[in-house]
Formats: sequence, structure tokens, C-alpha cells
Amino acid sequence: MGNGVQHALEQLKTTGVRITPQRHAILTYLMEAMNHPTADDIYRALEPQFPSMSVATVYNNLKMFMEAGMVRELTYGDNSSRFDANVSDHYHVICQECGKIEDFSYPSLHEVEHQAETSTGFKVKSLRMELYGICECCQAKHVAAGLN
Repeated sequence: MGNGVQHALEQLKTTGVRITPQRHAILTYLMEAMNHPTADDIYRALEPQFPSMSVATVYNNLKMFMEAGMVRELTYGDNSSRFDANVSDHYHVICQECGKIEDFSYPSLHEVEHQAETSTGFKVKSLRMELYGICECCQAKHVAAGLN
């Protein structure tokens, strides 16, 4: 577990949020899962540890993390919300077939924000960039099925 989780928990404490074992587990899972899990994914992963936890509990905690600015909700692809604990500037490439989302970073996109500000006078607050394609796993299935 990286110090990212500790730092995030400290940050929450300053906003007056109680850190319950469930919250700790949800946040840790989110920060370590690189696959942008859905609330269901998180629930299924943690249920053995917290038999009394419900999907609603997971949702409510995710909402709270979002309000604290620690988690982002990604609504696209396969219509189910996925959650991302990486709130730094980064971009997503999304598989059109299985809905898998991967992060990538590309510094010169900051120039795009700057350019937009210069030409429109806007103050750019955030940037969401999505690329769509077919992941390696789905490509391999195509090859196996003789599709191209």
C-alpha cells in the first residue's frame, strides 16, 4: 500500500470525515485497482472482508470521496459508472468491446489547455480526453475467431 492512501486519508480527516474500516478498504482498493472499477466490482472485492456491507454503502462512500475531490466518476463506455482514484491530469483509452479503460499521460496536452485559454479567454478547469479502440485482449479474441 503506497503512501498515497495514507495521504488521502489524512486529507479526508481534515474535512471532518470519520475513517471507518470500510472507507479505508474502499479507498485502498480504488487506489490500487488500475482498472477503474464499478461500485459492484468494489463491493464484490470487499464483501468477504465486510459481510455486512451493501452496494449502497459502497456508493455512498464513493459519493463522499467524490465530494472530497478524491475520486472521479467516469460515466461512459458501457453505461455503468466506473470510479478512478487518480485525480491527477491523465487521459483514458477505452475498449469499445469490453469497456476496459486504461490511463495514459501525455504532457503536451497541457498546451492544448493553454491554447484554449489564450484563444477563448476561458479559465480551463479540467480536461477529459478519451480515445476509443480495441484492447489487446479483444484483439487476440478477433484473431482467434478469424475476424480482423
